[in-house]
Amino acid sequence: MLSAILAEAEAFAPREPATVFLGGGTPSLLSGDQLRRFLDGLDRLTGFRGSAVEVTAECNPESLDRHKAKWLLDLGVRRLSIGFQSLDDAVLERFGRVHTVEDSFRAFEAARVAGVPEINVDLIYAYPGQTAAQWDADLARVLSLSPDHVSAYNLTFEEETPFRRWLDQGILAKASEDLELELFDRVRARLRGAGFEAYEISNYARGEKRCAHNVNYWRNGAYLGIGPSAVSRLGDGGSLDAPYVRRGNVKSIQGYVQRVREQGHAVQWEERLDAAARLGETWWLGLRLAEGVDPERARRVAGFANPDGGDPALDTARRLEGQGLLLLRDGRFVLSERGTPLADFVGREFLEVAR
Repeated sequence: MLSAILAEAEAFAPREPATVFLGGGTPSLLSGDQLRRFLDGLDRLTGFRGSAVEVTAECNPESLDRHKAKWLLDLGVRRLSIGFQSLDDAVLERFGRVHTVEDSFRAFEAARVAGVPEINVDLIYAYPGQTAAQWDADLARVLSLSPDHVSAYNLTFEEETPFRRWLDQGILAKASEDLELELFDRVRARLRGAGFEAYEISNYARGEKRCAHNVNYWRNGAYLGIGPSAVSRLGDGGSLDAPYVRRGNVKSIQGYVQRVREQGHAVQWEERLDAAARLGETWWLGLRLAEGVDPERARRVAGFANPDGGDPALDTARRLEGQGLLLLRDGRFVLSERGTPLADFVGREFLEVAR
């Protein structure tokens, strides 16, 4: 798999990327020698160590110790995202996680001792049976670690997952909307009170420690995905200009490796977005950020030019402003206090622009 990933990088990766994110899996499972082979190879092909302002690796707690963290640090990684998920061992077992709460705290300490300068903690809330008191206690324990960044995601029941099947079968009960909103409000208030900036709906940073790689996603910037299941948003000819084309790789490792060997790439599907779709997605993503959306920039990013001078996304924004869900602040539309917990609903309104 590593050979195939490097072959794909050699064929498609740009020189001097601004950010690198190792994730969508568990790169910390790799041995030190495998990490060196992979990251040395990636640097040889792209020069990322001299160009990237941020290099992140996702880690599961059971596969991260001080030695692994030091390997990653020495190889150019400066930011680790550790998947705590929950501080309840019974919930972790239900999630299918193989780590314990103790493993999570041990992994965080290992990263700090190794000298990793930026550490994110991933949490999931609104899981079945969770209470507001438990959430408060979990947040207090996490904050006692002084992480640089916290990602807190509401549990979702995606199609074709065990959680969705269990929900449909009545084995699990989804948290009420009132409880979800209470937990959302509590994490925002608690983290803001601890000096974190709520720069995105589910992401909180201390100081200037935002995840630059993910901010590019929310601004609808172009990016290249490499590896099994990876998705890319690219310009014409595979450039990192305006993201007109979306494509995805084969999901299985075996299929991915075989496709790269036989065809030199692993692309399984591709779609070309029209300007209206790009515009709607730019608003949908951008409104998740506290900075909001500048209509002129959104048109430029989407490559949207209406000969009649109209902007359907701007019309939608003004309608939502009238409903009290958006505010116009210094030329940018942002979610209002009322609209913030309804971000998914507000975002979907802009996806209608393409229809």
